Amino acid sequence: MQRMGMCIRLKPDTVAEYLRLHQAVWPEVLAMISACHIRNYSIFLKQPENILFGTWEYHGADFAADMARMAGDPRTREWWALCAPCQEPFETREEGEWWAMMPEVFHLD
Repeated sequence: MQRMGMCIRLKPDTVAEYLRLHQAVWPEVLAMISACHIRNYSIFLKQPENILFGTWEYHGADFAADMARMAGDPRTREWWALCAPCQEPFETREEGEWWAMMPEVFHLD
């Protein structure tokens, strides 16, 4: 198992829309997340800066393949198309990232 984290900004005028969307995430999207070996997935919001922080546990053997599977899912892509206009990626993210991945620097069970 690998703990993972990522962050992105929300555009100030889209916070309410993003929160509304996440009150009822589509079941097909949730099923795909689980099918791609992601567990204990949470998204936190830091206001007033409007920074989202996502964290999860990855229980698979090939993260890149699982993310490609998720990215290829039509229903997930529809969901992302609704969420993406709310988000503002960090300029310092790595090439190919939308959300900026974050290394774990501390953990206590």
